[in-house]
Amino acid sequence: MTTALAPELTAADRCDRCGAQAYIRARLVSGGELLFCAHHGREHLPALKDKALDIRDETDRLSDIPGSAPVDER
Repeated sequence: MTTALAPELTAADRCDRCGAQAYIRARLVSGGELLFCAHHGREHLPALKDKALDIRDETDRLSDIPGSAPVDER
């Protein structure tokens, strides 16, 4: 489940479980919000699907190669 939540996750958003950069945001039916790194998101998302209004998953950003990367890394 992915919906358009604003704003986009940034480096300042941290995983509620371990403090790493968050790539997944789950807005809960109860009104709360949870942020997870990719690792903890994969662990907890199955249980959250029934409890979340919206889930924003930006883990695909982990495989993006920046335009500033050397040619041999692209």
